[in-house]
Amino acid sequence: MDNRLLEIKNLKVGFKTYAGIVQAVRGVDFHLDKGETLAVVGESGCGKTVTAKAIMGLLDKDYTQIDSELSKVNFDGKNLFSLDEKGLSKVRGRQISMIFQDPMTSLNPTMKVGEQIAESIVIHHGKSMVDAKEEALEMLELVKIPNARSRLNQYPFEFSGGMRQRVMIAIALACKPEVLIADEPTTALDVTIQAQIMDLIAELQQELNMGVILVTHDLGVVASVADRIQVMYAGEIVERGEVDDIFYNPKHPYTLALLRSIPKLSAARAKALYSLVGTPPDLTNPPHGCAFAARCQFGMRVCREGEPSVYDFGSGHSSSCWLHHPMAPKEGLPDVFLEGGESGA
Repeated sequence: MDNRLLEIKNLKVGFKTYAGIVQAVRGVDFHLDKGETLAVVGESGCGKTVTAKAIMGLLDKDYTQIDSELSKVNFDGKNLFSLDEKGLSKVRGRQISMIFQDPMTSLNPTMKVGEQIAESIVIHHGKSMVDAKEEALEMLELVKIPNARSRLNQYPFEFSGGMRQRVMIAIALACKPEVLIADEPTTALDVTIQAQIMDLIAELQQELNMGVILVTHDLGVVASVADRIQVMYAGEIVERGEVDDIFYNPKHPYTLALLRSIPKLSAARAKALYSLVGTPPDLTNPPHGCAFAARCQFGMRVCREGEPSVYDFGSGHSSSCWLHHPMAPKEGLPDVFLEGGESGA
């Protein structure tokens, strides 16, 4: 517990629409420790980015519904949901920072990159713009941008996609935060640049002893960098565990589907890549049972009638799936599902 940086309890986020409240995040619990990388994976629309933005306090309160009494984001001895905008501003960017998904739309096209990096240093550390720009120069060098001094006075459009992402990382790390949230940091980058960006984040994490929350839909990206993985579907965490648990011993059909969709060098060239059929449920009216039941090839009647318990497989590995109930039929199930776990709920 001494290493605990961040703790999220019963996070529920809804969006107000004409059709009703879209329950985008439905009772999420997790924690982050110092120096740890926690990966949050799942397909688009499962609630990963909403969870990240809720932690940062970046959701528009006029259109968002969060119960600050039941939902808690505990950091540095306080619930961030209980802070006003002024209090949040002292945490955001200084102690908790975020790398946004698309650097081209996140960077200000009318400001030089040096000014954008220096801005948070001026605000949070009270330094002059001259001194802040010198620190911004150090940050550009830290993220390995060549000719950093001349690049300091260039605009975002003068940078490549990979370089813009490095600038975003420099902005996020300018105040040396304790927690870094990286939201799809390798989107739209080729695989070589992806590897460079992930190596860079890991290197800076070790240097600053940060906790990192890596948000991605690509399990292949997290294989070599994450310590723990939690799999989200329809606003809920359906499975969580250490990297080896998720990759070599998955216990939820959705996790298995994600793993099957990753291209493999050993696969036959003529074989079609696995594709999960169906669509996620309508979260204005979430299903009563397991949210994945309608798309699950192993689904049973009970899956649609009630929410599954959380089954614990030890070492922090757990899954919410009726298939692990002692009375569930085992015929036709993958071998990894046949090792039972004890119900934790």
